[in-house]
Amino acid sequence: MKSAPWWKEATIYQIYPRSFFDSNGDGEGDLPGVTSQLDYVKSLGVDAIWLSPFYTSPNKDGGYDVANPRDVDPRFGNLEDAKELIAQAHQRNLRVIADIVPNHFSDQHEWFQAALKAGRGSKERERFHFYDANEDGTPPNNWISLFGGPSWTQVTDGQFYLHLFDSSQPDLNWENPEVNADFEKTLRFWIDLGVDGFRIDVAHGLIKEDVLTNHSDPQGLSNALRLDVAMDSEVRNALLLTVPYFDRQGVHEIYRKWRKLFDSYGEREIMAVAEAWVHPPVNATRYVRADELHQVFNFDLLTAEFDSRVLFDVVERSISLNATVNALPTWALSNHDSPRVASRIGEEQARALALFVFGLPGSAYVFAGQELGLPDGQLQDSDRQDPTFFRTNGQIKGRDGARVPLPWSGNTTPFGFSTGKPWLPISQSWRDLTVESELADPKSSLHLYRNALELRKEFLVGAGGITWLESCNHGSKGDSLLSYTRGGVTVVMNLSDSANECDADGRLLIVSGGTVDARDGKKVIPARSTAWFLT
Repeated sequence: MKSAPWWKEATIYQIYPRSFFDSNGDGEGDLPGVTSQLDYVKSLGVDAIWLSPFYTSPNKDGGYDVANPRDVDPRFGNLEDAKELIAQAHQRNLRVIADIVPNHFSDQHEWFQAALKAGRGSKERERFHFYDANEDGTPPNNWISLFGGPSWTQVTDGQFYLHLFDSSQPDLNWENPEVNADFEKTLRFWIDLGVDGFRIDVAHGLIKEDVLTNHSDPQGLSNALRLDVAMDSEVRNALLLTVPYFDRQGVHEIYRKWRKLFDSYGEREIMAVAEAWVHPPVNATRYVRADELHQVFNFDLLTAEFDSRVLFDVVERSISLNATVNALPTWALSNHDSPRVASRIGEEQARALALFVFGLPGSAYVFAGQELGLPDGQLQDSDRQDPTFFRTNGQIKGRDGARVPLPWSGNTTPFGFSTGKPWLPISQSWRDLTVESELADPKSSLHLYRNALELRKEFLVGAGGITWLESCNHGSKGDSLLSYTRGGVTVVMNLSDSANECDADGRLLIVSGGTVDARDGKKVIPARSTAWFLT
């Protein structure tokens, strides 16, 4: 019998290369730096790495403004460095997932430069979304960029081009066959170089509708679409139902073509995961139908409160919706676009939630530094580089806090990340959060992650679905406990601020914090912690 695909219940470690490890002292992480730390990555017990963009880019948006998607930016190294990283990862049985950015190019890409020169009505401009101004000279519609300010920029001949993000990131027109052909060329380039899959940036955004129609609340919609902007969930969801440029039916035709391309590589099992934050949540299942992509990110945990009812709803909905298309969920608590989980819900709560989701069926995504329990970096406004900060005149601080470089060793900043000045400052308060420090502490977050991922592989991967024991709909302690069984493991999370009894049988495998006591045949779970028991 053929074993399950490698990605089915993988643990995937996201690396933001600029912040991982600097090999040459210029203050920025690079591909040789990633390669030099692959033994550390392997020691975590993960199955794959996902690399945020390292392509040629003016770096106006942290590398997501791509000027050449088939080359390496000199700040990160060169193509030989990419080949060596992939080869060294494969030697350690680590798969490599590359980020691909199909919604937009950099304004420095040769296509956009050609479009500026070619003028109105040219085939060069048809690769993007160029439109004439309204009669009064205003932009074609009132859409607001997700980074703040208008979604349109005017060029010298009077036309406007669309950019859902920064003005340096013109959106591509995916109704143009040249765009389709160029991205298939890019996919094959990296697969042939050895990558095992792709994370698709803004996967739901390639097709736009009603481009010449105003939106009723453009600023509200822009805010609702940002994970780093707090908003009432009902207000957010109502706005998300009105978005005209995300999750249009046409994107699925694109991914059916991509799936055929991936499948043509046969036994290599090339996979793709969609960054598609859509509403209502059932729409996400369309991206993982049998003839489309392999995974879609579940973003609900990036904004969910540490609350039993909220977390039960998120988990139950994700599992049940994915089951309708015979797919498994994905679980992520942090990424490069959202506040780090330790800052958002608390250090103890973050450890508990990580252990809770590592027991669930599906793939787990871990953002580099999450295993150390890193909070968001402490930054002055003068340190910030996110275009959102500048486009909103500082009203939205942006994502830099989650992108502060990792602390590796030593007692003083920058803690071994670089011999130079890091591109974002690392706080001296992180002295006890270095890899070196946490390796020496058996109770550290790092050891928790390593132990949990080892136990996950041994007892839980491939163990099937879950059976709820405690939730708002099960048991008697749903306000304070969430608990389920899977295989021979019982997972219990105590969300309250005091210890709590549960009926879990079996021996303790791991606990996220504190000590589990036995009392009158019951287990007592410490406050704000999760425990696994093997029956």
